[in-house]
Amino acid sequence: MAQDSTYTVNDTKGSLGEIEVAPEVIEVISGIAANEVDGVYAMQGKLASGVTELFGRVNHKKGVHLTQDEEGLKVDIYCYFKYGVSVPSVALEIQSRVREQLLQMTDIELNEVNIHIVGIVPEKSAISDLLNIMDEDGEEE
Repeated sequence: MAQDSTYTVNDTKGSLGEIEVAPEVIEVISGIAANEVDGVYAMQGKLASGVTELFGRVNHKKGVHLTQDEEGLKVDIYCYFKYGVSVPSVALEIQSRVREQLLQMTDIELNEVNIHIVGIVPEKSAISDLLNIMDEDGEEE
């Protein structure tokens, strides 16, 4: 997460007051936008986020890290891609969608959107087929 506690929305220091956005909001927006891109299997998370998802709570900022330096805000996105997709095309689409969604929703511009592909995952049907084969052989679940 970035060092500042909030980020001021562009051009809001007018007579009505400021509009500030928490870093977590930027991470959540980035995570949702990235996860909605076709070809993204899942976002990389920590063990704690996996446990909370078992109880039905989704951590939308999972796999998203926001930092700020002298050049501006940077978002690093860590995700798994589906097998067979064009890695450069999907990564470029994530960069575009995250940048556009943040600008539309918060009027905050990102200096960089860095995509880190941490793995490729085969189709879900292949995994479920493997589990079904094991069940047919008489092994316990």
